[in-house]
Amino acid sequence: MPDLSLVIGNKNYSSWSLRAWLILKQTGEPFQEIRIPLDTPTTQADIARYSPSARVPVLLHHSKVIWDSLAIAEYLAECFPAAGLWPLDPTARAYARCVSAEMHSGFAKLRTHMPMDLRATYPDTGRAPGVQADIDRILQIWQDCRERFGQVGGYLFGSFSIADAMYAPVVSRFRTYGVILPPLQQAYAQQIWALNSLQAWQADAISEKEIILNP
Repeated sequence: MPDLSLVIGNKNYSSWSLRAWLILKQTGEPFQEIRIPLDTPTTQADIARYSPSARVPVLLHHSKVIWDSLAIAEYLAECFPAAGLWPLDPTARAYARCVSAEMHSGFAKLRTHMPMDLRATYPDTGRAPGVQADIDRILQIWQDCRERFGQVGGYLFGSFSIADAMYAPVVSRFRTYGVILPPLQQAYAQQIWALNSLQAWQADAISEKEIILNP
Protein backbone atom coordinates (compact mmCIF):
# COMPACT_ATOMS: atom_id res chain seq x y z
CA MET A 1 0.00 0.00 0.00
CA PRO A 2 1.34 3.49 -0.82
CA ASP A 3 2.59 5.67 2.02
CA LEU A 4 0.29 8.48 0.86
CA SER A 5 -3.50 8.50 0.91
CA LEU A 6 -5.79 11.32 -0.15
CA VAL A 7 -9.36 11.55 1.09
CA ILE A 8 -11.56 13.34 -1.44
CA GLY A 9 -15.21 14.02 -2.19
CA ASN A 10 -17.18 13.59 -5.40
CA LYS A 11 -14.98 14.35 -8.38
CA ASN A 12 -17.79 16.11 -10.19
CA TYR A 13 -18.38 18.64 -7.42
CA SER A 14 -15.45 18.86 -5.00
CA SER A 15 -13.17 21.63 -6.24
CA TRP A 16 -10.99 21.58 -3.13
CA SER A 17 -10.42 17.86 -3.57
CA LEU A 18 -9.40 18.50 -7.17
CA ARG A 19 -6.80 21.05 -6.14
CA ALA A 20 -5.08 18.73 -3.68
CA TRP A 21 -5.34 15.77 -6.07
CA LEU A 22 -3.68 17.67 -8.94
CA ILE A 23 -0.83 18.76 -6.68
CA LEU A 24 -0.29 15.24 -5.39
CA LYS A 25 -0.36 13.86 -8.94
CA GLN A 26 2.28 16.40 -9.91
CA THR A 27 4.71 14.89 -7.40
CA GLY A 28 4.63 11.60 -9.29
CA GLU A 29 4.31 9.70 -6.02
CA PRO A 30 1.92 6.74 -5.80
CA PHE A 31 -1.03 7.28 -3.51
CA GLN A 32 -4.26 5.66 -2.44
CA GLU A 33 -7.45 7.54 -3.22
CA ILE A 34 -10.23 7.39 -0.64
CA ARG A 35 -13.42 8.80 -2.10
CA ILE A 36 -16.29 9.75 0.21
CA PRO A 37 -19.54 10.90 -1.44
CA LEU A 38 -20.64 14.31 -0.22
CA ASP A 39 -24.07 15.46 0.91
CA THR A 40 -25.19 12.15 2.40
CA PRO A 41 -26.42 11.44 5.95
CA THR A 42 -23.08 9.84 6.84
CA THR A 43 -20.68 12.16 4.98
CA GLN A 44 -19.51 14.19 7.96
CA ALA A 45 -18.99 11.13 10.15
CA ASP A 46 -17.22 9.28 7.34
CA ILE A 47 -14.76 12.13 6.78
CA ALA A 48 -14.32 12.67 10.52
CA ARG A 49 -12.78 9.19 10.71
CA TYR A 50 -9.79 10.71 8.90
CA SER A 51 -9.76 14.40 9.81
CA PRO A 52 -10.70 16.55 12.81
CA SER A 53 -12.15 19.16 10.44
CA ALA A 54 -14.60 16.63 8.93
CA ARG A 55 -13.94 18.20 5.53
CA VAL A 56 -12.17 17.10 2.39
CA PRO A 57 -9.46 16.97 1.22
CA VAL A 58 -7.33 15.17 3.78
CA LEU A 59 -3.81 13.87 3.19
CA LEU A 60 -2.60 10.88 5.19
CA HIS A 61 1.16 10.30 5.20
CA HIS A 62 2.47 7.64 7.56
CA SER A 63 1.09 8.80 10.93
CA LYS A 64 0.50 12.38 9.82
CA VAL A 65 -2.91 13.88 9.04
CA ILE A 66 -2.88 17.05 6.95
CA TRP A 67 -6.17 18.73 6.13
CA ASP A 68 -7.04 21.80 4.03
CA SER A 69 -5.92 22.08 0.42
CA LEU A 70 -3.35 24.83 0.93
CA ALA A 71 -1.79 23.10 3.94
CA ILE A 72 -1.59 19.92 1.86
CA ALA A 73 0.06 21.86 -0.95
CA GLU A 74 2.71 23.31 1.36
CA TYR A 75 3.36 19.94 2.96
CA LEU A 76 3.84 18.23 -0.40
CA ALA A 77 6.15 21.01 -1.58
CA GLU A 78 8.32 20.41 1.48
CA CYS A 79 8.28 16.63 1.17
CA PHE A 80 8.96 16.51 -2.57
CA PRO A 81 11.09 19.52 -3.53
CA ALA A 82 12.14 17.90 -6.81
CA ALA A 83 8.55 18.21 -8.03
CA GLY A 84 8.99 21.99 -8.28
CA LEU A 85 5.57 22.75 -6.84
CA TRP A 86 6.58 26.35 -6.11
CA PRO A 87 8.66 28.56 -8.46
CA LEU A 88 12.38 28.61 -7.69
CA ASP A 89 12.72 32.38 -8.01
CA PRO A 90 11.93 34.03 -4.65
CA THR A 91 9.91 36.86 -6.18
CA ALA A 92 7.87 34.50 -8.34
CA ARG A 93 7.43 32.13 -5.40
CA ALA A 94 6.11 34.90 -3.17
CA TYR A 95 3.70 36.03 -5.89
CA ALA A 96 2.55 32.44 -6.45
CA ARG A 97 1.82 32.10 -2.75
CA CYS A 98 -0.15 35.36 -2.80
CA VAL A 99 -2.41 34.38 -5.68
CA SER A 100 -2.86 30.88 -4.27
CA ALA A 101 -3.88 32.29 -0.89
CA GLU A 102 -6.25 34.73 -2.60
CA MET A 103 -7.97 31.84 -4.35
CA HIS A 104 -8.07 29.91 -1.10
CA SER A 105 -9.74 32.67 0.89
CA GLY A 106 -11.57 34.73 -1.71
CA PHE A 107 -13.97 34.71 -4.65
CA ALA A 108 -16.92 33.68 -2.52
CA LYS A 109 -19.49 34.99 -5.00
CA LEU A 110 -18.03 32.95 -7.85
CA ARG A 111 -17.82 29.80 -5.75
CA THR A 112 -21.36 30.23 -4.46
CA HIS A 113 -23.11 31.04 -7.71
CA MET A 114 -20.92 29.04 -10.11
CA PRO A 115 -20.22 25.79 -8.22
CA MET A 116 -18.06 23.22 -9.94
CA ASP A 117 -20.07 20.74 -12.00
CA LEU A 118 -17.95 18.98 -14.60
CA ARG A 119 -20.86 17.03 -16.07
CA ALA A 120 -23.06 20.01 -16.81
CA THR A 121 -23.23 23.13 -18.96
CA TYR A 122 -25.13 26.18 -17.76
CA PRO A 123 -24.34 28.97 -20.23
CA ASP A 124 -25.32 32.48 -19.22
CA THR A 125 -26.26 31.46 -15.67
CA GLY A 126 -24.69 32.18 -12.30
CA ARG A 127 -24.24 35.90 -12.95
CA ALA A 128 -25.41 37.04 -9.53
CA PRO A 129 -24.23 40.40 -8.10
CA GLY A 130 -20.53 40.27 -7.31
CA VAL A 131 -19.71 37.34 -9.59
CA GLN A 132 -18.41 39.49 -12.44
CA ALA A 133 -16.08 41.31 -10.07
CA ASP A 134 -14.63 37.95 -9.02
CA ILE A 135 -14.24 36.92 -12.66
CA ASP A 136 -12.52 40.20 -13.52
CA ARG A 137 -10.07 39.83 -10.65
CA ILE A 138 -9.20 36.26 -11.64
CA LEU A 139 -8.60 37.29 -15.24
CA GLN A 140 -6.33 40.08 -14.01
CA ILE A 141 -4.37 37.63 -11.86
CA TRP A 142 -3.89 35.30 -14.80
CA GLN A 143 -2.73 38.15 -17.01
CA ASP A 144 -0.32 39.54 -14.41
CA CYS A 145 1.23 36.14 -13.71
CA ARG A 146 1.58 35.19 -17.37
CA GLU A 147 3.08 38.53 -18.35
CA ARG A 148 5.47 38.79 -15.40
CA PHE A 149 6.48 35.18 -14.78
CA GLY A 150 4.88 32.82 -17.29
CA GLN A 151 5.91 34.00 -20.72
CA VAL A 152 7.60 30.64 -21.35
CA GLY A 153 5.90 27.37 -20.51
CA GLY A 154 2.24 28.27 -20.70
CA TYR A 155 1.43 28.17 -16.98
CA LEU A 156 1.08 31.05 -14.54
CA PHE A 157 4.74 30.86 -13.51
CA GLY A 158 6.21 29.06 -16.52
CA SER A 159 6.04 25.47 -15.34
CA PHE A 160 3.10 23.92 -13.51
CA SER A 161 2.87 25.00 -9.88
CA ILE A 162 0.53 24.96 -6.91
CA ALA A 163 -0.94 28.22 -8.21
CA ASP A 164 -2.15 26.46 -11.37
CA ALA A 165 -3.77 23.72 -9.31
CA MET A 166 -5.54 26.33 -7.21
CA TYR A 167 -7.10 27.91 -10.30
CA ALA A 168 -7.82 24.70 -12.23
CA PRO A 169 -11.38 24.40 -10.85
CA VAL A 170 -12.01 27.96 -12.00
CA VAL A 171 -11.13 26.89 -15.53
CA SER A 172 -13.80 24.19 -15.27
CA ARG A 173 -16.31 26.70 -13.92
CA PHE A 174 -15.69 29.07 -16.81
CA ARG A 175 -16.37 26.21 -19.21
CA THR A 176 -19.51 25.07 -17.40
CA TYR A 177 -21.01 28.56 -17.22
CA GLY A 178 -19.88 29.78 -20.63
CA VAL A 179 -17.63 32.61 -19.47
CA ILE A 180 -16.01 34.26 -22.50
CA LEU A 181 -12.28 34.82 -21.97
CA PRO A 182 -9.80 37.22 -23.60
CA PRO A 183 -7.15 35.54 -25.81
CA LEU A 184 -4.35 35.37 -23.21
CA GLN A 185 -6.60 33.94 -20.53
CA GLN A 186 -8.27 31.57 -22.99
CA ALA A 187 -4.88 30.18 -24.00
CA TYR A 188 -4.05 29.61 -20.35
CA ALA A 189 -7.40 27.94 -19.68
CA GLN A 190 -6.84 25.60 -22.62
CA GLN A 191 -3.38 24.72 -21.29
CA ILE A 192 -4.86 23.78 -17.92
CA TRP A 193 -7.79 21.89 -19.42
CA ALA A 194 -5.41 19.79 -21.54
CA LEU A 195 -3.54 18.47 -18.50
CA ASN A 196 -3.59 14.67 -18.53
CA SER A 197 -4.31 14.66 -14.82
CA LEU A 198 -7.28 17.01 -15.18
CA GLN A 199 -8.64 14.99 -18.09
CA ALA A 200 -8.39 11.82 -15.99
CA TRP A 201 -10.23 13.52 -13.12
CA GLN A 202 -12.94 14.71 -15.48
CA ALA A 203 -13.41 11.21 -16.91
CA ASP A 204 -13.96 9.87 -13.41
CA ALA A 205 -16.35 12.74 -12.64
CA ILE A 206 -18.47 11.97 -15.68
CA SER A 207 -18.79 8.34 -14.60
CA GLU A 208 -20.10 9.25 -11.14
CA LYS A 209 -23.79 8.66 -10.46
CA GLU A 210 -24.42 10.94 -7.49
CA ILE A 211 -26.34 14.17 -8.02
CA ILE A 212 -25.99 17.06 -5.57
CA LEU A 213 -28.60 19.72 -6.20
CA ASN A 214 -26.86 22.52 -4.30
CA PRO A 215 -23.14 21.66 -4.28
